[in-house]
Amino acid sequence: MKATASERCQLKGWESRLMSADEAAELIQDGMIVGMSGFTRAGEAKEVPLALARRARHDPLKISLMTGASLGNDIDRHLTEAGVLARRMPFQVDATLRAAINRGEVMFIDQHLSETVEQLRNKQLGHIDVAIIEASAITEDGGIVPTASVGNSASFAILADRVIIELNLSTPEALIGLHDIYIPQMRPARQPIPVVDASTRIGVDHIPIDPAKIAAIVLTEGQDSPSTVGIPNEDTQRIARHLIGFFEHEVEVGRLPPSLMPLQAGIGTMANAVLNGLMEGPFEDLTMYSEVLQDSTFNLLDSGKMTFASGSSITLSEECGQRIWPHLADYRDRIVLRPQEMSNHPGIVRRLGIIAINTALEADIYGNVNSTHVNATRMMNGIGGSGDFARNGHLSIFITKSTAKNGALSSFVPFVSHVDHCEHDVDILVSEHGLADLRGLAPRERADIIIEHCADPLYRPALRAYFREACQRGGHTPHCLEKALSWHLAAEQEGSMLGLTEPT
Repeated sequence: MKATASERCQLKGWESRLMSADEAAELIQDGMIVGMSGFTRAGEAKEVPLALARRARHDPLKISLMTGASLGNDIDRHLTEAGVLARRMPFQVDATLRAAINRGEVMFIDQHLSETVEQLRNKQLGHIDVAIIEASAITEDGGIVPTASVGNSASFAILADRVIIELNLSTPEALIGLHDIYIPQMRPARQPIPVVDASTRIGVDHIPIDPAKIAAIVLTEGQDSPSTVGIPNEDTQRIARHLIGFFEHEVEVGRLPPSLMPLQAGIGTMANAVLNGLMEGPFEDLTMYSEVLQDSTFNLLDSGKMTFASGSSITLSEECGQRIWPHLADYRDRIVLRPQEMSNHPGIVRRLGIIAINTALEADIYGNVNSTHVNATRMMNGIGGSGDFARNGHLSIFITKSTAKNGALSSFVPFVSHVDHCEHDVDILVSEHGLADLRGLAPRERADIIIEHCADPLYRPALRAYFREACQRGGHTPHCLEKALSWHLAAEQEGSMLGLTEPT
C-alpha cells in the first residue's frame, strides 16, 4: 500500500516547503550547476527535470548537469530536446543525448565514477547551486533517505546551496535503513576508510544535511525504468563457461579461495549473463562489492550461492523487479547501498581484492581495451566505473563477443581506436571462443594468445599477418603504423572489416 506523505516525512513544518514540480523548477536558473540523483536508471528525480524541460521550451536556459551515472525515464532525452544541457557528466546511455554529444552540442565530461564528488569536494569542478534528490523518506532533522540508488546524491546534497527533494511515496518502505552513507574526510587529514568486508557498514542510513537548505519538497509516485538486459544466448553462456573454468583452475592452484574474491560486474546483458553463469559453478559463499545490483545479483542470492552484495544502486528488469520489490525486506540483511565513491573507491577495491568483470567494445592484440568510443571519435556511454576496478582489482577481466554487426566488425583489432584501459590494467580477456590470461606476458606473447584464443577464426589470419609484419619491423610493442587503424578505416568507409579477412 502506498505510504502517505506524513508517514514518510518527519521534518517539522515540511508542508511549508511543499511545491509542485513546476514551482520547484523555477528555482533553477540559467548557467547553474545542478547535481541530480540517479545511477544506472535507478533513483533519479522524475518530475522536476521534466518540469524544467517544459519551462525551457518557452523560457530557454542551459545548465551543467552532474549525476551519479545514467538516468531513466528518458530524462536525458527530454532535457536534450529542450536544449537544457550545456554540459553533462560523468556518464550517460541516452541515444538522443549521445547524438548531441557527438555533434558537439553538449560538452560531455567522461569520468571515472569514483572521482566526480572527490573533485567537487576539492573545488575543482565548480560549485553546485541546486541538488535535486529523490527520497524514500525525510527524517525529523531533514536527513534524506535515498531510494534505489545512492550514487553521488549524498555529496551533491551536502555541497549544494539549495536542495530540492522529490519524496517518492511509491518506493518500498524496506529501502529505509538499507543505505550506508559515509563521506570521506578532507585531504590531507583523511583517515583510513574502515571497509574491510563487503558487508561492513561504517556510516548512517540517511544523507545528513542542514534542513534550512531544503528549498522545496515535491511529492511524486514515479517508478524507475526497468533495465534492458537481454536473455543469455549461446555466446554469453560460452563466455561464462570459460570464466568458470578459469576460476576453477585458480582455486585448484591456490590463487583464489573456493569463495573466490568479492565480485564486481558492469551493467548490461553480457556481464549479467556471465554472473548468472556462476550459479552453475562449484563456488559457494560468494560476495559482491560492485556498483549495480542487477538481476544476476538477486538470482545468486536466491540460489544460496551468494551471501552478501554491496552496491550503489539496484537496477532490475521488469520481470525480476516484480519478484524482488514486493519482498525487498527479505534481502535487508544481505545487501547494502553506498555512495558511488565508496562502491568504487580504489583503496577499498585494492584492499578487498575485487574480481572485476567489465565489457569491452574492442580490444587489441596487446591487451589495450576501448570501452567508450566507436571508430575513435563517437562516444557511446562513458567509461563508468570500470577503470576504478580495472586498475585496482585483484583480477581485471574484460569480456566481449569476438565480432559485432553480424560478423562485419571484429572486436579484436591490431590497435584499438581509443584507449580507456591500457594493457597494464588488463589481466584477462574473454570472448565466446576462449580466454587469454595476460598476466606476466610481454607484448609479443600477449598478441599470440589473444589472437589464437579470443579473436574470431574468420579474422585470425589477418591479425596474424599484421603481427608478423609488425614483428619484422621490430620494437617492444611491434606495429605497422600506417596499418594500425586500417581496420577502423575500413569500418568507417565500407561499414565492414570483412575485406581484411584474406590478407595477401
